[in-house]
Parts: sequence; structure tokens; C-alpha cells
Amino acid sequence: MVNREAQIKLLNLSNSFKAIAVIGPRQAGKTTLVKTTFPDKPYYSLENPDIRNYALDDPRGFLSTMPNGAILDEVQRVPLLFSYLQEILDNSSKKGIFILTGSNNFLLQENISQTLAGRVAYLNLLPFTANELNSENLLPETDEEVLFKGFYPPIYDQNIDPTDWMPNYIKTYIERDVRQIKNITDLLVFEKFMRVLAGRTGQELNLTAISNEVDVNLKTIQSWIGILENSFIIYLLKPYYQNYNKTIVKRPKVYFYDTGLVCSFLRISNASQLENHPLKGSIFETMVVIELVKKFTNIGIVPPLFYWRDKTGHEIDVVADYEGKLTPIEIKSGKTINTDFFKHLKYWNNLSENDNSLIIYSGNQEQQRSDGTIVTNWHNINGINF
Repeated sequence: MVNREAQIKLLNLSNSFKAIAVIGPRQAGKTTLVKTTFPDKPYYSLENPDIRNYALDDPRGFLSTMPNGAILDEVQRVPLLFSYLQEILDNSSKKGIFILTGSNNFLLQENISQTLAGRVAYLNLLPFTANELNSENLLPETDEEVLFKGFYPPIYDQNIDPTDWMPNYIKTYIERDVRQIKNITDLLVFEKFMRVLAGRTGQELNLTAISNEVDVNLKTIQSWIGILENSFIIYLLKPYYQNYNKTIVKRPKVYFYDTGLVCSFLRISNASQLENHPLKGSIFETMVVIELVKKFTNIGIVPPLFYWRDKTGHEIDVVADYEGKLTPIEIKSGKTINTDFFKHLKYWNNLSENDNSLIIYSGNQEQQRSDGTIVTNWHNINGINF
């Protein structure tokens, strides 16, 4: 097993809360993490039809079989359980009784979030980080291979070729999970929508343009975006609203949580295709943004990450707003440092009187500039202090 950075936070939460919900995309390693962290707890998967039917038919009886708590996997399959869990948690003083997992963000569902409010801590678990893979000597040697393979655990711990695993993951996700959330009748159109969206990773989310290209009305596109976000397929990076006397862009940017999925949607069949691919820069940016997201989610913090762009074209890829300090970040897929890397950072720093900025790129040269800008390779994200 690859040691997960989120395990420390998970243990800490179990000492403070009566229940913990570990949520994230399918195949991100949630079950492995919770079973390894809590080996003495009985385990029940609500994906199992027999167990699910028992829980549906007699939720009180089902929960009474676990007086010392349990791990309930894919618990969103039986929403009725949450009301009964509330009663058990309210009548107990023990910590870390139940560990819940789910492959969609059931805590966003209003009836469930109200039931669990104040009783359950939650932790997002995303696929492996580059640092986790590197610690086990599993990280691919080239950036192109990393982008192509992505970070889903089965690619590494089961040594499955991405060209075999990704299409099956997509098919399973579309045919099962999406239909659980919303009854989408035309799956071919929904798959086309996801391919169109993959081609826009790292870009502003222009719903009208997507609606026109997919030939589906705007309200449906908005609903589908919500489904993908709720299922941890896409991440929306919100704009930073500080004006600095300029009119700024207010649409979010869209990123896929995994670059391997992007490559599969774009029908990229091997790593070498990425070397001169027109979207390589966007795919690299996607990887770096999500690695930054993982850096915070693994310690149980909602990522304080934004982007900034004004109407005149000045843009900062990421603005980290953490503990009262702003850190503008530029992301570059090039391996050679050049003056263009610093252009937008200088503009931002002049506007904000900031002296703390960062360039994350794919080259190996590290620099500490006199204006406070640090230039570092993307492999070093885990060591960045904001």
C-alpha cells in the first residue's frame, strides 16, 4: 500500500468527532485508506446488493449489529441510514464510531447535511499525489508519462495500462454513477459533453459556448456541470474578486481532477503524443492546480485557491489566499526559464504591493529572485509553504 498523506488528518479527526466521512472519486483509494487506518472496525459495503437491501428494509436492525461502530462504504447508496445514524451518534459519547465513505459529495445534499451537521467531520480523498508516488518510486520518469497516466491508484498498484483502465472507468462512471444522480437518457450526448469539457480544461467555463457545441440547452449544461463537480470529476477554480481598480473576470476556470482522464477523453493513446500536443500546457496546468488542491485537502483544509484575470488580459494562474497571506502563482510547462514567465507576476505585484510570488514549471533549475519570486519544479509542490 502507498502511504497516504491524508491518513494523519483522518486519525486526528477520529479522535475529535463521532463519525468521519471520507469522500472522493471512485477508485481514489478511500476503502483501502479507511480499512488500513481502522483495521478493527467491521466493514460493510453498501454496493453489495444483499447488504444494501438489509439496510434499506431494516435500517435500525442493520445498525444494531454494529454496537461499536463500523466502516460503511458507499453509504450514499442508502440515504435513509443517515437519520438513524444521527440518533446513534447523539446517544453516544464515543469518538470515531462510524467511518463513512462515498463516491459523490453526499454532504452537499441538503437533507443529509442537515442530519449530519455538527456530528460528522469530512475529509476529501483524491487520487495519489506525486509525492506519494515518488515516495514509493512509482512516479513515472517523464512529465509526459505522468500526465498521460494520471494518478488513480489502480494504474499503479495493479499495474493496469491507462488505455485499458480509463475508458472502462469512464464507461462505468457514465452508465452507473451518473444515472444514480440524475436520469440522463442520452448517454452518448453526455459523453460528448465530457469530451468537449476535457478540451477546455484550464480555461474559463463558458457555458454558452459548450451549450452550442454540444447542442444542449444551457440549463442542462449547468446541471451536468454540477453532476461532474459533485462526483469529483471536475474542479472549478473560482476567480479572486479583489478588484485593484480593474474590471475582473468572474467566471470560474474548469479543471479535471485527473489528467489521465483528460488524455482519455481527448483520445491521446500514448505519452509521446503529449510532447507536441496543442493542449499540453493546459493539461500540465491542470495537473499542477490539482496537486495544489490535494496539498490542502489532505490536511483537511478547503483549498484557498483562486485565479485572477482582468479585462485587459493580465492573468495569474493561481492565487493562494492562506492565513492572511496572498501568493500569486504562475504555472509553466516549459523547461527553460524566460522573462515571459515573470510578466504577469510583476503586474500583479505592482498592483497589490506584493513581494511574495511563485513560478511552478517543469524545468530543474531552482531560483530565488531578488523581488521575492521563487522558481521551482512542480515535483516540489509538497514542500511549498504558503
